[in-house]
Amino acid sequence: MAQISTCPPFELFNLLNQCSSVSRLAEINYLCLIDARETDDYRMSHILTAKNAIMDSKGTFLLPEDVEVDSMQHVVVYDSNTTFLQGQGRAVECAQELAKASLSPVLIVRGGFQRFSALYPFLCTEKILYTVTELENLKTYPVEILAALLYMGDEKQGMDPSILQDLKVSVVISISESNNLESIQGSTSVTHFPVADSVGADLYSTLESICSVIGTHMDTGSCVLMVSRNGRSRCSAVAVAFLMRHLKYTLEEAWKYVLKRKPNVRPNTGFLQQLSDWEFHLMGQRVTDISGPHF
Repeated sequence: MAQISTCPPFELFNLLNQCSSVSRLAEINYLCLIDARETDDYRMSHILTAKNAIMDSKGTFLLPEDVEVDSMQHVVVYDSNTTFLQGQGRAVECAQELAKASLSPVLIVRGGFQRFSALYPFLCTEKILYTVTELENLKTYPVEILAALLYMGDEKQGMDPSILQDLKVSVVISISESNNLESIQGSTSVTHFPVADSVGADLYSTLESICSVIGTHMDTGSCVLMVSRNGRSRCSAVAVAFLMRHLKYTLEEAWKYVLKRKPNVRPNTGFLQQLSDWEFHLMGQRVTDISGPHF
């Protein structure tokens, strides 16, 4: 039987917004998302791609017929507002049935649909059925690094006014050779740090300035979005560096933190060495062995 635990809403947000060349929601064994509320509530509005859990005549939740739960990488369930595993609730009861078949941990979204829909109303819908093409073309949002304060994405997301508005982004930090975000309109400001995505590029000398800018905006409650061309190398290296400075993480701790939120990030080897230098600068020693298998 799989382990059951709760997760914060932003963890589901990040799962819904993973992308390779297209949205990962198009992958048949990527995410099993179950809405354990009453059917009428589900039909009124539910989280994007969620399937409604069905009960039999004895009040036992049934596994979804069109989903092979045991092959799923991620299994997530929610009801109206369950927060704790203690006691009984529709999400807990449904999770217990899913856990009998799942090989992956079963997560219950803390605060349920009420909390998630309050934070991310733009990811809630009445739509039930999707074609593969529709799933592939779903809009993906930047991943959430620090809840409601710091996001990480690509340049295309950084230039999308609807994304900036939905996430309430006040500042975009652009880490790229050229500033392609100069055309952003409205109240969102852009701060550009010119860095190439090459092994020989100097990111280290800008880390103190970038981290200071991000920290200053976050201290005022402003929401910051970091972007680089593809959102995988430069901005992920900066995210790691900021967590090391802001949360006093080691390089390995910050690396694992970012990797959990966006598994396909990969700072180039030059940036990785500079992050090791950054760790030495912050801690006075190299705590992390970057020759290890994690890197």
